[in-house]
Amino acid sequence: MPEQGEESKRGETLDGFTESTFSHDGISHQVFRGGAGPAVILIHEVPGIHPGVLDLARRFIDRGYTVYLPSMFGRPGGKAGEGIVKSIAKVCISREFAVLANRSSPATGWLRALAAKAHRECGGPGVGAIGMCMTGSFALAMALDPAVIAPVMSQPALPAGLTARGRAAVGLDDGELAQVKARTSQGLRLLGLRFSNDRACPAERFATMRREFGAGFESIEIDSSPGNPFGIAESAHCVLTVDLVDTPGHPTKAALDRTIEFIGERLRPGTAATTRTEEQQ
Repeated sequence: MPEQGEESKRGETLDGFTESTFSHDGISHQVFRGGAGPAVILIHEVPGIHPGVLDLARRFIDRGYTVYLPSMFGRPGGKAGEGIVKSIAKVCISREFAVLANRSSPATGWLRALAAKAHRECGGPGVGAIGMCMTGSFALAMALDPAVIAPVMSQPALPAGLTARGRAAVGLDDGELAQVKARTSQGLRLLGLRFSNDRACPAERFATMRREFGAGFESIEIDSSPGNPFGIAESAHCVLTVDLVDTPGHPTKAALDRTIEFIGERLRPGTAATTRTEEQQ
C-alpha cells in the first residue's frame, strides 16, 4: 500500500516556513509550509526554491493562503542562477520526470497525494496548484485529482519540444487527457501563462490546450516579440518570478494579478477579488 503521509519535522530552514518530509509510493521530498487558509501547492522551477519562488509564495501567504513548497530538485533557498545545469540534468535522468514522453511524470502522483493531504489539513473547496517551467505541466496532471480545482501552468516546458509532436504535447496520455477534459466539461477551469517568443514553452502546446479544453482553458500570452512595447526580451521565460516586472500596467504584473485572482475565484468563491493594486500593498 502507498504511504500517504509519512512526515518528520526537521526544523525551519526557510524563514517563515516549517519543513517536513512527505512520502508517497516510494517517492520522498522535503516540503516547506507557510501561512494559513486554503492550500496552494507552489511547485518551483529550475533551479529550485529560489528567492523569486519564495516571493511568489509570500504573496499568497499575505493574501490568506497556506502555501506548500515541495522541493523537487536543487537547493532550497539558493539563488535563481545557482545550479541550473545540475538541476536540469537531474530532471533529465530521474525516473520521476517524463522529459520526452507525452504522459504524466511519476512525480505528479506524489504531488496529487500531497494535494489531497493539503486539502485534508486546510479544508476549503479544494486546492490550488501552480507549476512553472519544468514543473509547469505538473499542475495540469494534478487536475486528475478532484481536490485540485485551480491549476495554473506557467511556462510549461515539458515534454521537451524537440519534435513537432513534443511541441504540441501537454504531458498527459490519452486517458489522462480525457479525464481532465471531463472535468473541464463539468466546470473545472485551467490557467496558462507564457511569453510569446518562448521556445522552451512552445505556442503549439497552448494551441493543444485551447483545442482540447475549449472555454475551460484561459491563456495569457505576453508579447515578447522584437520591438514589443514593454521591451520584454525575446529570451523571457519565467512569467511569475525572474522576468516579472512588479509595476502596475506591465503585462507580467497583470499576469501575476490574474493568477492570484484566478486562485481566489476558486478557493474563495463568493468573495471579492484578491488582487491588490501596488498602492494597496
